[in-house]
Amino acid sequence: MLRRQSLRESAARTYARSLPIVPVRARGLTIEGADGRRYLDCLSGAGTLALGHNHPVVLEAIKKVLDSGAPLHVLDLATPVKDAFTSELFATLPGELADNARVQFCGPAGTDAVEAALKLVRTATGRNGLLAFTGAYHGMTAGALAASGGATDVRVTRLPYPQDYRCPFGVGGARGARLAAHWTQNLLDDPKSGVAAPAGMIVEAVQGEGGVIPAPDDWMRRMRRITADRSIPLVVDEVQTGVGRTGTFWAVEHSGVVPDVMVLSKAIGGSLPLAVIVYRSELDAWEPGAHAGTFRGNQLAMAAGTATLAYVRENKLAERAGVLGDRILGRLRGLAAAHPCVGDVRGRGLMIGVELVDPDAAGPDDLVPPASPALAVAVQQECLARGLIVELGGRHSAVVRLLPPLTLTDEQATAVLDRFADALAAAERAHTPQPPASRRATAPATAAPGPSH
Repeated sequence: MLRRQSLRESAARTYARSLPIVPVRARGLTIEGADGRRYLDCLSGAGTLALGHNHPVVLEAIKKVLDSGAPLHVLDLATPVKDAFTSELFATLPGELADNARVQFCGPAGTDAVEAALKLVRTATGRNGLLAFTGAYHGMTAGALAASGGATDVRVTRLPYPQDYRCPFGVGGARGARLAAHWTQNLLDDPKSGVAAPAGMIVEAVQGEGGVIPAPDDWMRRMRRITADRSIPLVVDEVQTGVGRTGTFWAVEHSGVVPDVMVLSKAIGGSLPLAVIVYRSELDAWEPGAHAGTFRGNQLAMAAGTATLAYVRENKLAERAGVLGDRILGRLRGLAAAHPCVGDVRGRGLMIGVELVDPDAAGPDDLVPPASPALAVAVQQECLARGLIVELGGRHSAVVRLLPPLTLTDEQATAVLDRFADALAAAERAHTPQPPASRRATAPATAAPGPSH
């Protein structure tokens, strides 16, 4: 089956290359492959599976719609399923936004919701420019890619995203965040900066693909003030951070920021494709059909999403993710103390990253060692060999990412960490240069002989 996949599918496939398994059954944290092996899944559909695989409340919600005889395809018509989803979604939003919000159902992928958000703010403001950040990832369509960190489109103004470990200003911490904010403000206020008045600023409260980098709360509040003072809509991309992932229901809640637009996908569909934007009603400048899509009305996804949102809210899984995430981060930082190849451990809630480095390759001018993507690949493969699925990310694909479901138990967390620790040690040993044979210690001539067997 894997051979046929490689012969038939596009060269653009990704996960199938690094995770050569054939899933046939799954429940919660666990996937069973066609070969009978069982894996602990800390990829969770790239953060889509807030409740893990095939959670009973999700399956029951889907089954209820299927058994009801309700239409499964309705374009953007009103249905009881959509009304229930919208009501539950609004119940979870920051109050100041929910009281004055509109929701736009987009095509089923998060990248289409990003496109809708960018189109919306450009329509509402009459401006075309965009502010985005280094390291960002917003999707794979043209507009979303233009706002992502690897783009070269000069129509998007790239701003520094603060981070402690690889601070763009070389100082890190609160001072580095203040410098990043000052840079942004100065650029917008400098009449000779070459930056036209932007239609909006798009930002992730935690950069996921960028390397699991949480934005400092004070910096987020500063971005809110900068944009509000200049009538620039603030768009927060919560595609991967939403629905309890970071320890609050939405990641912006850590800072208390209320954005003008929120981009939502992944977990809001309860494992099925669904994407929306939620925005202040003052921005609702759409003409009918201005952003359409055949699959805006995914009834099964809305039912699964309603069940997921309610379950996370009622069972306080966001708070649970914050507590368990702190515990996992603590153990990983303890592990880092014994492994020089671990440059940094960071994250928020159950969105966790471990950056791997080559400590022997640091030059005299390097503030931190260079990233080690080869070691990260080795750790990922050693994890897979031990029945643990993890993802890689970061600027150089050297960050091992953990995105377990919010239903993770203490016992499962321990099992994940034990397997990761074993995999890290094995990969580190394989990548540690061995001394030349002439320098290796040899046994004394008088040493007792070993067993003869």
